[in-house]
Amino acid sequence: MTLRAATRGSALARWQTRHVGALLTAGPHGAGVEEVIVSTLGDRDKTTPLHEIGGKGVFVKEVQAAVLDGRADLAVHSGKDMPAEVPDGLVLVAIPERADARDALVGCRWDDLAPGAHVATGSVRRRAQMAWHRPDLRFSELRGNVPTRMEKAADFDAIVVAAAAIDRLELSAEIIDRLDPVVMLPQVAQGALAIECRSDDHATIAALATIDHADSRRAVDAERAFLSELGGDCDLPAGAHAVLVGDEIEIVAMLSSLDGRVLIRERRRGDEPDALGRAVARFLLDDSGGTDLLSDAR
Repeated sequence: MTLRAATRGSALARWQTRHVGALLTAGPHGAGVEEVIVSTLGDRDKTTPLHEIGGKGVFVKEVQAAVLDGRADLAVHSGKDMPAEVPDGLVLVAIPERADARDALVGCRWDDLAPGAHVATGSVRRRAQMAWHRPDLRFSELRGNVPTRMEKAADFDAIVVAAAAIDRLELSAEIIDRLDPVVMLPQVAQGALAIECRSDDHATIAALATIDHADSRRAVDAERAFLSELGGDCDLPAGAHAVLVGDEIEIVAMLSSLDGRVLIRERRRGDEPDALGRAVARFLLDDSGGTDLLSDAR
């Protein structure tokens, strides 16, 4: 059984697809994977800020289209790039075991950033949280694939990159400071892979279900429910991180203004991922002023 996997052409995306392929080959179905490279708008436009060209969903839509139109059997995504809603005709079948969900500061340790330090990031979530802690910081936009961004670190006091990307590509730098979620809550599903296929493709669903990691799935489902309740846009000044504590899920979530002057957080525990994630979102929106923050951000 050989499955065609739609993927972006970046080194990181292809690593992720090969990783999924190795998991499937080792599984009970022994499925092989053939890569189907898809060029996305986010890959073609390497200069425009992401929030101006449609948010991080620009890395996903064309990959999903390749599955829907039959060019591929499945799609492999970085979980953090996915909007909360899955398109009609597709189903999110598998979340393999999650990697490090944290963000990493490259070039300088967080505690050592000088007054007025210049930090580069393309994420409004990262920028807002850093500005809340350190209003003195200066920010610049940062685009490009992960190796390109790492090369640009020398042009700034620091840049911010997902820790999982650094690990997967075995990249190095003199200083890599993994930020505690107390400082920087990650993007929803950061560090996780998300694998979709057509909802009527029962053979592929059966094969993919064997590599779903139950604990990672519960945590990511809670975070994605939080994002869905906010409105489904993965490029909002919002973050969430869920972990399992015994049999319960503990989630911490935040919303902020774009400039980071106002930031609200909530921590809760529960048993059911969807209900927990949505309850945290509703509390932030209805009881903590989050509705106004999101209205201004949009």
